[in-house]
Amino acid sequence: MKIVITGAAGQISYSLIPFLCERGVFSNDEKLDLALVEIPPAMNKLEGFVKELEDSAYSTVNSITTFDNINDAVEEADWCLLVGSIPRGIVFKGKEIKERADLLQINGNIFTEQGKAIGSKAKSNCKVLVVGNPANTNALIGQKNSNNPNQLWMAMTMLDALRAKAQVAKKINCHVDEIYRLAIFGNHSPTMFPDLENANFGGKNLYSKIGDKSWVENEFLPRIQQRGAEIIQARGASSASSAARAACDTVKNVENSTRSGDIFNAAIISDGSYGVAEGVFSGFPLISEGNGIIHIARDFNLSEFAKSKIKITSNELLEERELVRDLL
Repeated sequence: MKIVITGAAGQISYSLIPFLCERGVFSNDEKLDLALVEIPPAMNKLEGFVKELEDSAYSTVNSITTFDNINDAVEEADWCLLVGSIPRGIVFKGKEIKERADLLQINGNIFTEQGKAIGSKAKSNCKVLVVGNPANTNALIGQKNSNNPNQLWMAMTMLDALRAKAQVAKKINCHVDEIYRLAIFGNHSPTMFPDLENANFGGKNLYSKIGDKSWVENEFLPRIQQRGAEIIQARGASSASSAARAACDTVKNVENSTRSGDIFNAAIISDGSYGVAEGVFSGFPLISEGNGIIHIARDFNLSEFAKSKIKITSNELLEERELVRDLL
């Protein structure tokens, strides 16, 4: 099984790749051919990481190859994890990138190239997870440019779901594994909506168990929506290990069947479900049948409050799509 990872010398990949090499992530026991991609200036750093991976002697790994060219890397790929992107705040071509519109355009050009390469050279049933932000609209650009309807494109919202579970577990003093059907709707941005009204705990409704509407609306929602900024302020860098864990969990959920009664989280192209605009990449509650067969869970009941929040994040996704219209 060939696994392509871009941004392979970055902080997220430094945790992600060892996670992916754990047994049980993939649905079969095929050994992994890792194709690691970086920009030319980072190739020396990547080679150092490869030495560490070699020294780890993973029983799951068959080969490790490095590339500074996406077209060569994705040949016959089974999975592509697109981690690399240009972050907000970096100086690019002499200009500090502050505005989301600039970020979308710069990364849009990257994902245009990657989408074309994956669509034409990866396997027809290749599965693609976009981690690099702005992940939802990057995924839209990549998918549109791949021009391959058989490939599964997703953007990562699992990190938001894990953050939400962790905060709720602290609130009601339980283990995160006891919480299920907690869905993230919309964009991986401060407009995302983590839905507790359809989540369960111990076979009962989680929202009722919490029993604190004020906490949900005034503490929980803002904290999850702004958690990334909170981490940057605390550690001076964006989420890395937690993002890697979430990406690995997404792969595992796509490869393996969802446990009975539960859902998993990722953003996929919207068909209009739950009031989300069609044709944008939005987070939904998903069910996996394993081996890349996924579909939206259709049994969530949304309150007027939830619908109002989903409309906000849907509108943001439409605005982002308009900003990159020339790349689609």
